[in-house]
Amino acid sequence: MAKRKSLSTLVAEDLARKVMDGTLEPGARLPTEAALCDQYEVSRTVIREAVARLRSEGLLLSHQGRGMFVANQMPSQKFEIDENSLNTLPETISLLELRLSVEVEAAGLCAQRRNISEAKEIRSLMEKVDSRQSDPSTVGVHYDYSFHLSIAKATHNPFFLSFLKFLEPIIVPRFRLSALVTESLKDVYYDLIHAEHEAIVVAIEEKDAAAARDAMRIHLLKSLERLRALSQATGVSESVDPDDPKARKLLDEILCELLPNSSKGNGK
Repeated sequence: MAKRKSLSTLVAEDLARKVMDGTLEPGARLPTEAALCDQYEVSRTVIREAVARLRSEGLLLSHQGRGMFVANQMPSQKFEIDENSLNTLPETISLLELRLSVEVEAAGLCAQRRNISEAKEIRSLMEKVDSRQSDPSTVGVHYDYSFHLSIAKATHNPFFLSFLKFLEPIIVPRFRLSALVTESLKDVYYDLIHAEHEAIVVAIEEKDAAAARDAMRIHLLKSLERLRALSQATGVSESVDPDDPKARKLLDEILCELLPNSSKGNGK
């Protein structure tokens, strides 16, 4: 379930709305700390944290001895992702769609621009990541993120790496792999991911940009399929309960269709 927002966050968001919609006009003085405490029925500490946040974002300015004032010029809007919203599976799927649009091109540029040492480093990291075959209950769905970062780095365009590193603390901790894969399907699943990774690495080694884009697209689209299978199996709207027996059974059936040779994983 999504985490409940802190009081300081709620106050900061409400004050920010008032600034943006003109209720608090540019250059206007912010009400006193005491007045804000009364208005929001919170402590001084909460108000100070909220004001500090808006000050760091450039919405408020401090004039020594006079108080806090609304900035005359609003700061440029920055790209943000609300971490609370990503505690739900549909939003996690949306974020993977965003990754798809960026990482397909990153793979192509990597194939074009990588040097010999970078190609070796990418293969070495891929083999290290794929050889772990960790217990699904202890590793995240996006356990291969470091592999993706190494490809972004080798584009020699720092914005690809910066963007993916920006996403890393948001996307990586989300769902345990056990939400997707039971113990019986673990080996088949890891073999499948390795095959997808191998296709990407070979294309990069051969400096085949088109093949690298295609291989990355297939890998991320397959990841979307797997997450959508989880969504279908659990019928999630707000949270995932992979321990629900009916959901678990349906998910296994769906994954058996998605994973080639999955009958081996089921012991059939």
